[in-house]
Amino acid sequence: MAHYTKLEARQWARENLHGLANVVIPSFSQDLTRLNEKGIRHDVRRTIELGFTGTLLVAETATTLEEYIQFTNWAVDEANGKLTIIHHASFNTLEENIKAVQAAEEAGAELVLLSYPANFYPKDSQEIYEYTKTFAESTNLGIVLFPVPLWGFERLHPAAIDPKVIRQLLDDVPNIVAIKAEGGMPLIAGFTQCYQLFKDDVIVTNPLEKDAFALGNIVPIQWMGTSNYEMYGDVLPKLFTLMQEGKFEEVYEQYWKLQPARSTIGRFMASTDGAGLVNRMLWKYASWLTGFNGGPLRTPTMKVNHTHMSAIRQALIKSGIEVTNDDDSQFFIGRFPE
Repeated sequence: MAHYTKLEARQWARENLHGLANVVIPSFSQDLTRLNEKGIRHDVRRTIELGFTGTLLVAETATTLEEYIQFTNWAVDEANGKLTIIHHASFNTLEENIKAVQAAEEAGAELVLLSYPANFYPKDSQEIYEYTKTFAESTNLGIVLFPVPLWGFERLHPAAIDPKVIRQLLDDVPNIVAIKAEGGMPLIAGFTQCYQLFKDDVIVTNPLEKDAFALGNIVPIQWMGTSNYEMYGDVLPKLFTLMQEGKFEEVYEQYWKLQPARSTIGRFMASTDGAGLVNRMLWKYASWLTGFNGGPLRTPTMKVNHTHMSAIRQALIKSGIEVTNDDDSQFFIGRFPE
C-alpha cells in the first residue's frame, strides 16, 4: 500500500525520488511456463548493488497479470525498502490496467509509469485526458506521465501529449507526480517545454542519459528514470552523483567515454522504431553482460542475434565497462536457470 495519500503524492515524490531508476525485465524458467524466482531476485539485488534507487518492473514480456503481481511481490520482498518499486501500467486495456495497478499497489509498488495500450487510438487529446484521469482515480500511487512517440499520439500534437492537456491533468489529477518527458524525441523540446511549464508542479525528467547528463549541467535534475541504465554497470549512478556535486568536468569526461556503447545500442534501437516497441531482448542481453540474470523471453519478442551481441559487447568494452567473459550462448540459459 502507498505510504502517502493522493494529496500527499507530489510532496512524497519531491522528498523520495532521487538518483536513477533502472529496469528489471522478468526472468522465466527454461521451458517458459513460469517465472524464475531466483533470477528475478538476483536482478533486484544486482540493481541495489549497482547503486540504483528505484526500478521499473517491465510488463511488456508476455506475462499474465497473475505472474506480474508475483513478480512484484518477489521484487518488493527482495528490495526490502532499498528501492522504489515502479509498476509498469502497460497492459491491454484500461480495465486491465486498473486491475493491475490496484493489485500492484496492494503488493507494495510505490510508483507507476503510465503507458497507453496498443489498441488505444484516441480521436482527440481529450480522450488522452480522460484515459489518464480515469486510471489515476483508480489508485493512490503517484503516477509518472510519459509523453513519448511510442503511443502514436503525434497526429494530435507533435509533443505526443499536448502541453495544454498536461496542464489540465496536473490541475485535476493530484497523484501525477512526475513527467518522463520524451515528447518529440529525438528533439529535446519535449523536455525543455515541460520543464519550463511544469517544474514547479511536479518532477520533470529526461530519462535519456545521452541528453540528461548534458542538461543536468544546466538545470537541476533530481531523478532520472526509467531506462536500461544497468547496461553500463555502476557507471551512471556514479555519474549522477558527480553531476549532483557539480563536478562537470568529470561528468563530461565520463560521458564521452560512453559514446561507443551509446551509439551502438542507439543504432540497434533505432532499427525497431517502426514497430513502436522496445527490444527487451536486446536490453536483457546488455544487462546480462554486466551481471544480471539473462535467460529466455517468451514469444512474441524481438530478437537479439550474433551481430547485435558481438557489437554490443565490444562497444561496452571500448567504453570501459566491465563485462562477463561467458560465451553469449549462456545468455539464453541465464545465471540461475530453473
